[in-house]
Amino acid sequence: MGISAANEIFDLTEAFVAPTYRRFPVALVRGKGVKVWDADGREYLDALAGIAVCNLGHCHPAVTAAIREQADRLVHVSNLYHIEPQARLAEALCRNSFADKVFFCNSGAEANEAAIKLARRYGHEVLGDEAKRIITMHQSFHGRTMATITATGQQKVKVGYNPLLEGFDYVPFNDLKAVREMVSARTCAVLVEPIQGEGGIVVPDDGYLEGLRQICDEKGILLILDEVQTGIGRTGRFFAYQHSSIEPDILTSAKALGNGFPIGALLATDRVIKYFGPGSHASTFGGNPLASAAALAVVETLEREGIIARAIGCGARLYAGLDELRRRFPAVVAEIRGRGLMVGADLKVPVAGVVGACLERGLLVGSAGDNTLRLTPPLIISEDEITAVLSLLAEVFSDVEQ
Repeated sequence: MGISAANEIFDLTEAFVAPTYRRFPVALVRGKGVKVWDADGREYLDALAGIAVCNLGHCHPAVTAAIREQADRLVHVSNLYHIEPQARLAEALCRNSFADKVFFCNSGAEANEAAIKLARRYGHEVLGDEAKRIITMHQSFHGRTMATITATGQQKVKVGYNPLLEGFDYVPFNDLKAVREMVSARTCAVLVEPIQGEGGIVVPDDGYLEGLRQICDEKGILLILDEVQTGIGRTGRFFAYQHSSIEPDILTSAKALGNGFPIGALLATDRVIKYFGPGSHASTFGGNPLASAAALAVVETLEREGIIARAIGCGARLYAGLDELRRRFPAVVAEIRGRGLMVGADLKVPVAGVVGACLERGLLVGSAGDNTLRLTPPLIISEDEITAVLSLLAEVFSDVEQ
């Protein structure tokens, strides 16, 4: 495909696709492992992975084979019937977590919407009809539906959408005292990301999740963890909460669960999920045969090949390399944060310019929060590829500093 093919894609997008994204002038058409290629044939090293989605890299053979085989067998029948790959996927997710049951949907926003509904239903049934409020955190991000933008602790996603859904209270992230003071007889749950993603790759203090668990237990309310971005091995554990000593009551997952194939999931204990009885919540496409087969291949590949453990070592290498760049370029880089292969670099210069300069050099990175450079490469990234990422970043930082 030549320049004319890329231009045609740009023109079609401009003419017919809703302008909800500021897209880069690149049309990506092919991927393999940690690399992607655009319509002009140019190669890029992908250190973003579709925003923490392609944990197994692009077009992983096990996932591709599962999709092909399932598409040739059965694509969709609805949840009026038992679905074999869905049942096997649910068992695999429960085996790798605290959960007893799983509800399937199609995205992280839908998973969080389901969590909000389940928490309110629990409040109604267990705590009393007034217990419908959920505590969330400043700078959090939970999705783009009406409920999840309201839950999100960032004003910029809410502009123009009033009236918002009632029932959310906001406190600073990493502040247990603020949570304790906010809990009232009207509270049914606390909703939190173990590491804030869109808020700037912010890792809380050790003991934060344990403190939230203690508060929730004392008050008889639910602890909901949004692991849409942190889950499925991203931080070096299957779920990020497993770095702590606690278990949540509800957990949400999506993004990397399907390695790019849309699927979301709500995981919960029997004690809580029983309040989602027949007719209380549903999804036509949620966990259909094709999506479940893709996600099951992801989970089984992660287990079989021991890929999650690599995120710790590779993440440490990436973190150390970024920290060295921080020392080399103090006028550009302020701070490095992260866990596993979910890493952010706070910059002293506009992050948009750095992201664009990386793209020009064939490196895909992203931004998070006001000025944080986000790196969430596939978990299969090699040492040589990490070195290449750091080398390209050094070139960009050097140019910016001059």
